[in-house]
Amino acid sequence: MNWITNYVRPKINSMLGRREVPDNLWIKCPETGEMVFHRDLEENKWVIPASGYHMKMPAKARLKDLFDDGVYEALAQPKVAQDPLKFRDSKKYTDRLRDSRVKTDLEDTIVAGIGRMKGVKLVGVVHEFAFMGGSLGIAAGEAIIKAFERAIAEKCPLVIFPASGGARMQEGILSLMQLPRTTVAVQMLKEAGLPYIVVLTNPTTGGVTASYAMLGDLHIAEPGAEICFAGKRVIEQTIREKLPEGFQTSEYLMEHGMVDMVVKRHDIPDTLARTLKILMKKPVDAAKLNGSGVAVVPIAASA
Repeated sequence: MNWITNYVRPKINSMLGRREVPDNLWIKCPETGEMVFHRDLEENKWVIPASGYHMKMPAKARLKDLFDDGVYEALAQPKVAQDPLKFRDSKKYTDRLRDSRVKTDLEDTIVAGIGRMKGVKLVGVVHEFAFMGGSLGIAAGEAIIKAFERAIAEKCPLVIFPASGGARMQEGILSLMQLPRTTVAVQMLKEAGLPYIVVLTNPTTGGVTASYAMLGDLHIAEPGAEICFAGKRVIEQTIREKLPEGFQTSEYLMEHGMVDMVVKRHDIPDTLARTLKILMKKPVDAAKLNGSGVAVVPIAASA
């Protein structure tokens, strides 16, 4: 059977001019069911053109979009212990790490870089959700801390884009230790008098929400992002009540004071640059000022 599959079928396909079609050429919108060609989606920053639904954006693409001309210096991934607990569930943790590395071409879930955005020097940190759900483990925690240390050394702000299911269960208490460690790193940046902005993306949950994702000087969220500690279903089963529509979405949280503004993905670089220039007392583009000479920073953008 392997001989037929591996040799005969490809030979017949090549003779007939048939080509294998990748499975991910067309992407389905979770809201409307519309099928969008993958190149059109990528060109639109992974936002469905018709519905405006914000799909998950790859970490490297996010950094490339953030920095001027897509140019930045990638920060090295720190070397840490692999599988310190020798954890195994339905498969070995080392096998899960290997599979995620092959899938994403990354060492772990955090991708960080330093460069300029609209002329403002900053360190950008992004979670890659495709790597074990963006979970926070030793490697991710160490990478975040090194990024904060680099921002302090360079005397520049740090912007982080969380997308995570929370602490990585395969590392147990060692993953939970990253919550206070990253919190200390945030405090170090603030003591240095440097801005720290969090751009909450879908989803931001668990221990990540319980630590550095909610400690920013400013919290921006993408439209429709799920932001919470415990999930909606868990809460409903615990309190035995139906939660309101839109509960834990970025719009709901902004209405209740947990998020400062909801901004469409296309507008995030401009919003960040404008805000950082205000926080760092640098000149703001005159085109972004109102008639009185006061900088305009939107409290919310329509979804």
